[in-house]
Amino acid sequence: MASLEEIREGRLNKLEILRAQGINPYPAKVPRDFSNADFKKDFENFEKGAQDVSLAGRVMAIRGQGAILFVVLFDGTDKIQAIFKKDEQIEISPMTVLGAEGMPKTVIGQDGFQLFTDTVDIGDFISVTGHALTSKTGEQSLLTKTWIMASKSLLPLPEKFHGLQDVDERYRKRYLDLLMNDELRDLMVKKSKFWDATREFLKHEGFLEVETPTLEVTTGGAEAEPFKTHLNDLDMDVYLRISVGELWQKRLMAGGFPKTFEIGRAYRNEGTSPEHAQEFTNMEFYWAYADYHDGMTLVQNLYRTIAQTVFGTTKFTTRGHSFDLSDEWKEIDYSEEVKKQTGVDISIATDEDIVEKLQELHIKYDGTNRERLIDTLWKYCRKNISGPAFVINHPTIVAPLAKSNFGTKTVQRFQPILAGSEIGNGYSELNDPIDQKDRFDTQQDLLDGGDKEAMMPDMEFVEMLEYGMPPTCGFGFGERLFAFLADKPLRDLQTFPLTRPK
Repeated sequence: MASLEEIREGRLNKLEILRAQGINPYPAKVPRDFSNADFKKDFENFEKGAQDVSLAGRVMAIRGQGAILFVVLFDGTDKIQAIFKKDEQIEISPMTVLGAEGMPKTVIGQDGFQLFTDTVDIGDFISVTGHALTSKTGEQSLLTKTWIMASKSLLPLPEKFHGLQDVDERYRKRYLDLLMNDELRDLMVKKSKFWDATREFLKHEGFLEVETPTLEVTTGGAEAEPFKTHLNDLDMDVYLRISVGELWQKRLMAGGFPKTFEIGRAYRNEGTSPEHAQEFTNMEFYWAYADYHDGMTLVQNLYRTIAQTVFGTTKFTTRGHSFDLSDEWKEIDYSEEVKKQTGVDISIATDEDIVEKLQELHIKYDGTNRERLIDTLWKYCRKNISGPAFVINHPTIVAPLAKSNFGTKTVQRFQPILAGSEIGNGYSELNDPIDQKDRFDTQQDLLDGGDKEAMMPDMEFVEMLEYGMPPTCGFGFGERLFAFLADKPLRDLQTFPLTRPK
């Protein structure tokens, strides 16, 4: 078996053969009248008309020998078979000489069949011109009259049936993984439809799409460790946002916009897991004069619409759980569920009580502040809930931006639970400036105590609340929802996952 370097050297020799024939192996443009998918869709008319058609694509397979070759071309829309016959007059159309109308001038009389066999490899991009023909095996094909090299490849594609086996190589050479893996390519298409469905649903409901800053002086809207950088122009440190404009979109509520949403990138300096990545796409919407009950109704309809539009079903099995989004969504009380599963009443339990229970359950926990301890205990409980459900009535300490349930130490927060995880987060938004200031002070104490994920106070946001913000419901979810519905790790569904340089 030839080494990679030997293969590359052989292809460089073929490159020189093409150039010696006056053929540019990397032209700026080649003939292409239709996509392969459109050609196959209207194949009957093309075959009846017998007119010449130009198609293009990457060579994925070459079969046959001697006087006939069957070449499979893939252009990203579909695969088509191009038939090369030695006894046909196959001409080469180099892109080095252009006709009066800018199209390549055909060079007559060269042995195009032999040059094809001498220079073309699997992985090359070519353009073929000919007429539609149904092969003897009934396959829609193109009988080739002329061909053009569109881009000569120097390295071989992975073996067809096994693709890239090493996970790091799959992420690092994502372009090859996408080319060889039909399922992955299909998921990328579905992911685009996922966000299209989200956008169309919200616009239909009257939400205005907006853009908010990705560089912030203080990060708000979530609890996570941010990425920090320095802005030279103003000589100041700034952070990449950890939410999709939560505090900015609330400012838009104060500015008179009743419904807004944003779909954009967020960044969190945290570990990688099947459900977490450092860079990802999120959606957040804000709805003036609505509360969390309104939000839950809208979110149920949104999730069902996304599922039906993208996957054609509301029934899913993922992460060892099964659920149907068309079922009734139960409302689960946060504290009651923790007590039910662990016996701990977090409304009266001491920090020591919670630590003791975590140790008893062999649950790892980070830090000793009460917010983190309660959150860790809850995460143990949620993994047993298949959903669909909403967890509600969170303790105030774990939701610094949510409106309080009057007279209690809980807030008007709702989180969809699917397959043992929270897949979204929403509130009746806190619009009491005094309460918000007190909660920011608590978060500052957590930051000062070393909690890197505590929320950074934003006193200009508090000032905005003093001018007044209407009652508002806010909600957001990320591409984790798509990963759960597709039953794939989040990292596998990122177009280009972050990898360490070699």
